[in-house]
Amino acid sequence: MQIHTRLRLVSALTVTLAASGGTLALGAAPAAAADCASPVFKRQYFANTTFSGTPKRTDCDSAIAENYGTGAPAGVALPKDNFSVRWTATRDFGSGGPFTFAAEAQDGIRVYLDGVRKIDLWKNVSSTQKKSVALTVPAGKHTLRVDHVAWTGAANVKFTYTPRTSATVDKVKPLAPTGVSARLDNATAQAVVSWAANKEMDLAGYRLYRRDEGSSTWLNVGYTTGTTYSNLPTGPGRTYYYEVRAYDKAGNVSTGSADQRVATVAVTAPTGVTVQGLDEGNKLAWNPVPGAVRYNVTRCGKNGAIDSTSGTGYTDTTAPRSLACSYLVQAVDGAGRASGYSAVVKATRPVAAPHDLTATPDADRVVLKWTVDPDKDGKYYDFNVYRSLSLPVMTSTEPSRCDTTYTRLADGRYQYTCTQTMAPNTTYHYVVKGYDSSSRESVASPTVTVTTLASDRDTTPPAAVTGLTAEATEYGIVLDWNANTEPDLKRYTVYRGEVLRDEEDGTAVCSGSEWDYLSPATTHYVDATLPDGDEHCYWIDAVDTSYNSSYKWTRTAQVAVVTELDLTPTVATPEESPVSLEASATDAGAVELSWNVVHDAIGYRVLRWDRDTGRYVSLTGDAPVTETSHTDTTAPSGTTHYYWVTAVLADGTETAPGGDWAILVPPGSDG
Repeated sequence: MQIHTRLRLVSALTVTLAASGGTLALGAAPAAAADCASPVFKRQYFANTTFSGTPKRTDCDSAIAENYGTGAPAGVALPKDNFSVRWTATRDFGSGGPFTFAAEAQDGIRVYLDGVRKIDLWKNVSSTQKKSVALTVPAGKHTLRVDHVAWTGAANVKFTYTPRTSATVDKVKPLAPTGVSARLDNATAQAVVSWAANKEMDLAGYRLYRRDEGSSTWLNVGYTTGTTYSNLPTGPGRTYYYEVRAYDKAGNVSTGSADQRVATVAVTAPTGVTVQGLDEGNKLAWNPVPGAVRYNVTRCGKNGAIDSTSGTGYTDTTAPRSLACSYLVQAVDGAGRASGYSAVVKATRPVAAPHDLTATPDADRVVLKWTVDPDKDGKYYDFNVYRSLSLPVMTSTEPSRCDTTYTRLADGRYQYTCTQTMAPNTTYHYVVKGYDSSSRESVASPTVTVTTLASDRDTTPPAAVTGLTAEATEYGIVLDWNANTEPDLKRYTVYRGEVLRDEEDGTAVCSGSEWDYLSPATTHYVDATLPDGDEHCYWIDAVDTSYNSSYKWTRTAQVAVVTELDLTPTVATPEESPVSLEASATDAGAVELSWNVVHDAIGYRVLRWDRDTGRYVSLTGDAPVTETSHTDTTAPSGTTHYYWVTAVLADGTETAPGGDWAILVPPGSDG
């Protein structure tokens, strides 16, 4: 009986289909040269005891441990007696060192190292013979050869070579690791060091060492049995060197490998931060920061970051509408270390487009209705109605505003209604846009189409407005005009525009649009606009109860051109400040100031521009205040006031000021 006590690599058996009966016949593959990867042995079978002639078979064997019994090796065309087997292998022993060669066989066995015989048990025996030798294998590559002969009777063979790992015996250090490379993994901010595996058979593992640039002291930062290791350097923005040392089971440690340089990156605050207030949200963008894997976006008024992104842009879809929001961005590296904050940028998300727009013909009029939700859609100042006789409706032209009323619905929404008197039997297309107190328009509502009905009505427009004057004051432009005497006068429409002058001949044209609606009893109007020296033009339109317009029907009107006073402070407010200041006039004639919380601030200073002295003067005394709001009850009316707020830090320094202004119109002067 043939006995096999271990799993061996054998060559494949060819499989052919027999010509008769459909049975399978198995035949041995012919002998072929084997390409066995080190340290696997190449095994050769010979049908003689002299290892002569062509081997009957050549294959690969990962270990030498065979028990052939009294027969021939399975699958090889050999006699049961007088055959031989030869194993050869060449391997790299690294630094070498002390080894034990152990052999046993029935019958003969010889072991060679680089052709030099180390074990010789070469005789026909009736029981297994054994022998072990201790020797030192030199460093580098060496060839092992094991010859076995089975003369007669039973046959078996076994050979092992193992390093001696006792610290009292093994004094040979491993070789220094080679093929070492190091890189900075930006995703983790860690240095990743890799190297080629050492060849020593008694290798226990590797130690990784690091030193700062300019230092000669190496610090052991880790152990591994693999060939790669990741280490987080202690500080960003510095340069380090790494080396690898191998150690064996006896505790011997190699010299260090070639040093590998790794420069870490200290992430800096993002630059080039911009923000746009769009319908879908406030859209930020910034320049990429080397070493950053993500960015934290913080909105003033929120505690901490509102979100994190791996890109260089972010849209704040949760930003409230018609409310100025300030933003800060910081970069974060792969280890979670954050930079300082970017410069503050500010944007206001516009109000939402009106909802549920409908248009209903009523005789020769059109009744438009739409809804808004003030809790979600923002703070509307008014609405622009755009109409056209064709599609699409252009919203870059002058809007066609109309008298608007509103009703609060049971669910808290507001429904607005406006009525326009239009030509009968005509098809019109409408869209509506809302806008806030800063004239930021929403996107357009969906388009509605309506055809007016036929009707007889008054088509005579009121007389043109006369006696218009415009005066520049410290709180804006004051308009006065003569009252119209038509009994059916419904309102006055104030138009405001810009003066466009021809560069060649100096002729001027006033280009403007509807600015405000006034009651028919009003002949005085204050345009409370910032007095910064701009030139404006104004005209007044008279509209009757049939919506006939003196200006729209004739396209002529008396125009008043006026240049604002320029009260701009001679000390400019810095563009970049962590303080976001809001100033607004109250009904009581004071100025309400509010600002955001500034990180690390212990207090704030509130200042107002004094034109007499040409400087900003403190309103809160020498000691900083801890509140984030202040009411200026000392501000005189009838002028424009400019304010600064600075944050006072723990070291006593102050940040750049945030600025804003407010106009105090004299009581009773607004008509």
